[in-house]
Amino acid sequence: MTSTTDKAGVIAPPPLLFAGAVAIGLALHHWVFPIGFGLSPGIRYASGGLLIVAALAIALSAIRLFGKAGTHVEPWKPSTALVTSGVYRYTRNPMYLGMALMHVGLSLIFDSVTLLLMLVPFLVVIRYGVIAREERYLTSKFPIDYPAFQKRVRRWF
Repeated sequence: MTSTTDKAGVIAPPPLLFAGAVAIGLALHHWVFPIGFGLSPGIRYASGGLLIVAALAIALSAIRLFGKAGTHVEPWKPSTALVTSGVYRYTRNPMYLGMALMHVGLSLIFDSVTLLLMLVPFLVVIRYGVIAREERYLTSKFPIDYPAFQKRVRRWF
């Protein structure tokens, strides 16, 4: 692969997709569909906070593993190593799982069913615009190791 083709070709940076889904969900909640969960603030804040802490722990542990392996976290840069240890023994996409958990946590904290519903299009875009492209790229970059990893470890959990 040349330096211009040695990348997954994702449609956009995943953190930007996440921020966009949250922003759209909050805007829709505020101006169009202000639907809440009907839970007490204490339950919402505690549950949402726990989900966000879990999300950060999962995502940061994955990022740390990429650093130890000496490969890029950013899917628009070349992968130099395949990370299969740590949290990657349980999910092939811990960073995206972390974003999904954070999305649910924020939905609870903001008391927004509308924001929670935005998780569906976010996950569809991540699945087909990011993960599918990463999987094709990693299969071509690591033709023996990545398919074996796919057989051992689920995509999400």
